[in-house]
Parts: sequence; structure tokens; C-alpha cells
Amino acid sequence: MNYLNFDIEKAKNTSKELNVLLADYHLYYQKLRNYHWNIVGHSFFDLHVKFEEMYDDAIIKIDEIAERILTLRFQPTSNYSEYLELSNLKETKSELSDMEMVNNLIDDHGHILSQMTKVVETADECGDEGTIDLIGAYIRELETTSWMLDAWRMNTEDTRKSV
Repeated sequence: MNYLNFDIEKAKNTSKELNVLLADYHLYYQKLRNYHWNIVGHSFFDLHVKFEEMYDDAIIKIDEIAERILTLRFQPTSNYSEYLELSNLKETKSELSDMEMVNNLIDDHGHILSQMTKVVETADECGDEGTIDLIGAYIRELETTSWMLDAWRMNTEDTRKSV
């Protein structure tokens, strides 16, 4: 661990929180695939494409999170049964309306952002700037995606009243 210049015992906590984030991202990814496949109605063209964009992004993050765990010299969790136990997210059924799907994803974003905060806090305790940098970028990106989904679900009459 000398080349990383921080305490392996403290990095163990970061690895643990990264594994929870990895589990979150696996459930999130599968939920996005589910929604991509099962979206119907007037929002089909918009959300079908958006959900694909989101799951393409999620799969990259899954790999990067696992590789960061390996960089810290720990083992990434790699079984769905463990993901279901570790994750802060819950599975959903396929037959949801477009609004239910978006609402559920925004709720999941809140859980993922909370987990990212835990990762950053544990990484900060051992001076793990690499993990802090990686997750900091994820936080910014997920906040932007959440804002966009929230804008999609707004009633335009509601926004005119607040201006």
C-alpha cells in the first residue's frame, strides 16, 4: 500500500462503502434497463433514449467503482444476491407509468448521492484523493441528471407561477 500513501485499515472502510455504491449502481443499472424496455405512451421516444443514455453511463461507473476497489487492494462484490443485500435501492415492477419511473429514479438518485457522500467521507479520513476525485465527479453528474429529470416531470404551469 505504500505507493498509495495511506493507511490500509482506513482504506478498508472506503472499500466497504464503495462496495455498497457498487451494489447501488448494479440495481440502478438494471432498473434503467427495465424502464428502457418497458416505457410506453407519449413519453416513449424521449424516455426510451434517455434511459439508454443513463444505463450506458451507469455501466461505465460500475466498472470504474470496481476498479477503484481493486486499486485499494480489496475485492469488489460481484454477486447479485450480495447486491440485493447491500444496496440502498429496491427493485421495482416493470409496469409503471412514465411519471412513476422518473419519480422512482429521482428517489434512487437521493439514495445514491447519500452513499456517495459516505464514500467521500471515509476516503477523506485516510487521505484518499483518488476516490474523492472519482466520486466528486459522479456527484456533479448525478445532480445534473436529477435536475433534468425533475424538469421533465414539472408541469409548465407550475413553473410559470414561481417566476
